[in-house]
Amino acid sequence: MPVNFAGLFRAFETMMVLREAAKRFTAPETSPPPPSPAAMQSLAGQLEAPLTNVVVAALKEAFNRDHARLELERAQLEEERRRAEQALRQELRRQAADRELGRLRLLAVVSLVGWMASIGVFAAGIAGASVFARVLLAVGWVLLLGALGMAFTAQGQVGSAAPDGDRPVTTAAAQASLWLLISGLAAGAFSLLL
Repeated sequence: MPVNFAGLFRAFETMMVLREAAKRFTAPETSPPPPSPAAMQSLAGQLEAPLTNVVVAALKEAFNRDHARLELERAQLEEERRRAEQALRQELRRQAADRELGRLRLLAVVSLVGWMASIGVFAAGIAGASVFARVLLAVGWVLLLGALGMAFTAQGQVGSAAPDGDRPVTTAAAQASLWLLISGLAAGAFSLLL
């Protein structure tokens, strides 16, 4: 059998209303004095203080959370900037190494061509030249072969350099190769003049 809860609740409410009415009729006619403004302010102050503390604590927590998030984002941006700068440095170093390798290859080719040309000059008719011209041409050969060897050595040094190192791309062997090439070509040219 189903129970009608709505009817039960209405009956309960009716009983409560009747009870309150009976209390009014039997109770003396004294009404409670209205609360004083000081008491009202005291009650309001008691309610406001904890609520204010809760709101302040919530705001502090929100600000701290936002501050931590901003610091994390700032650290991530700084790390990305550092990586980008490092990648740029490595790319610039790689490009400088490529240019240096091209220059060293050119030095090697010019040294080889100069050496072969001086051999051709020797074979073509330097037999009638003076001893000093022959010695100067031989010195030119040695210098050109030295320039060729130094250019190959410098290529190996540039190729094996660490991409993120602080060492300059141009090595002492590269500079020596250039000066040996110039000296060898000059010695070959002077030997023709003598």
